[in-house]
Amino acid sequence: MTEFDFCPWLFWDQASEEDRRAQAEHVAELRGRTELEVPEKVFISPLAAVYADRLRMGERSYIAAHAYVTDDVVMGDDCTLNPYSVARGRVVLGDGVRVGAHTSLLGFNHSAAPDRPVFRQPITSKGIRIGNDVWIGSHVVVLDGVTIGDHAVIGAGSVVTKDVPAWAMVAGNPARPLRDRRTPRRTPRRATHHTTSSATSAATSATVTSVTVTASATGATDSGGGAQGAVGGDLARLLSGFADRARDQAEAVLRRCWTGERYVDRPEAEPTVRAWCDAVEIADLLLGGPPPIPAREEIVAFLRDRQDPATGLVPELGATGSPALDGATAYHVLCVGYALDLLGTRFEHPVHAVASLGSQELIAALDALDWTRQAWTAGSWVDAVGTGLYRNLADFGLRGEIETLYGWLLTRCFQAHGMWGEPDPDAGLLQIVNGFYRLTRGTFAQFGMPLPYPERAIDTVLAQARDPRYFRPDAGNACNVLDVIHPLWLLGRQTPYRRAEGEAWARERLVRALGGWHDGEGFSFELTRGSGPTRTPGLQGTEMWLAIIWLLADYLGVSDALGYRPRGIHRPEPAIRFAGGR
Repeated sequence: MTEFDFCPWLFWDQASEEDRRAQAEHVAELRGRTELEVPEKVFISPLAAVYADRLRMGERSYIAAHAYVTDDVVMGDDCTLNPYSVARGRVVLGDGVRVGAHTSLLGFNHSAAPDRPVFRQPITSKGIRIGNDVWIGSHVVVLDGVTIGDHAVIGAGSVVTKDVPAWAMVAGNPARPLRDRRTPRRTPRRATHHTTSSATSAATSATVTSVTVTASATGATDSGGGAQGAVGGDLARLLSGFADRARDQAEAVLRRCWTGERYVDRPEAEPTVRAWCDAVEIADLLLGGPPPIPAREEIVAFLRDRQDPATGLVPELGATGSPALDGATAYHVLCVGYALDLLGTRFEHPVHAVASLGSQELIAALDALDWTRQAWTAGSWVDAVGTGLYRNLADFGLRGEIETLYGWLLTRCFQAHGMWGEPDPDAGLLQIVNGFYRLTRGTFAQFGMPLPYPERAIDTVLAQARDPRYFRPDAGNACNVLDVIHPLWLLGRQTPYRRAEGEAWARERLVRALGGWHDGEGFSFELTRGSGPTRTPGLQGTEMWLAIIWLLADYLGVSDALGYRPRGIHRPEPAIRFAGGR
């Protein structure tokens, strides 16, 4: 044993000739029992348990003492596996990946079917892929199937169960985004009360810290009066105070809508599938896990058992006959699929209603949609189809007619206004803008594809945002606000065109939204208190406004103050990257 076993970075500058001969002999011994591809300048500690079928290492990479390496591992240049780290299954590291001590990269899994003991279950492996310039702290666990993008940072002690986008800094169990590495961490002005949470990521000794500062309750009131001062003041402080208040009351909001057997949108409403999904999304945002009631396993069973095996669709409670891809059933492709994601599982069956669509059948169905007067309905159908294609590809490896869908969309988008469909003589731009949101959410945003004609689309969205029929200081329901801010946010990632106008609108909407929280009840869809389902606080309004507030804040560059980030239907990162071609 030498100091190089635990401090391998010293080897190339300080090793004696005897040390170098011993390392060369160890590498030669490894070549005799494994498929080893390494350049001259690597270090593999003799104390590491290297029993890989194949191991490939780039220049200046090392494996330290007591690391455990099996199966098929590829390391680029300047990669490190520090002491007691584990790399098993199919694991691919890019260049400059630093893996902290006691971290496990587990690129394999067991099945868990109930018909036999776990130790007799087959081994499965999707593999782990890690990009370039990635720092993974100590005591991290990365599970099979995860992809970590370039330049990401993973905080110490994290359990990474989902893909991590490029430049993201994440931490926690399960790992959640803290901020973009390129964005300076904002520390809001401290109010009377404060709490600080930090995630320490130490491949050596540095720290990744997320700070949430709690403002006094006067910052967010039912009337919104206290919020008005934020327009020219400390918006980040107000956001932090709101988020702390919402987290404190999240369990009460959920219990209010639990009947003892089912989730309902609001007290005395009928049970719906969506109410269960909204509860899962709210709990994930505010509590960092599944709802407190019922048990996670019961929620998973309820949602998975609702899926029709023949069509792969999830009908509404009480529905009879074979489900069709429309109405609430179409939306369930989105909300149930993402709720299951957040619960760590997936649909039991592919979405056959989408998988069975051939190229000509899909084109005929798209052509038959009423793009002239019902562009929102048409866009929502495309959203369901796009999400079904994503589910089938990501969860079951079924390609589907992805190219056909994008080919139709790219050739039918109107260059004059950057939308699909035409303005309605009665509703103005409402239908095409709201339809644009639904269509792009399930396709371009979900698959990480750039939008055609982004500047023209921004012109259209901002024109809709000025329509007094839908937006006034005291008006703007969740759908209409979401259907403007998500396009502005998405298009804003492609172009800075008219950004100042968009930010002025977003600031006004954000201040109003923060004043709409009702203690112990959450948000209503209309945001204004009154009678009727849209003015009564419930799960749908709460789920939607929590996501809207994040999008508004992120568009303004202050979303870090919220301390939460959508991971479900409204997740900002693409769910999957579509490279094109078969």
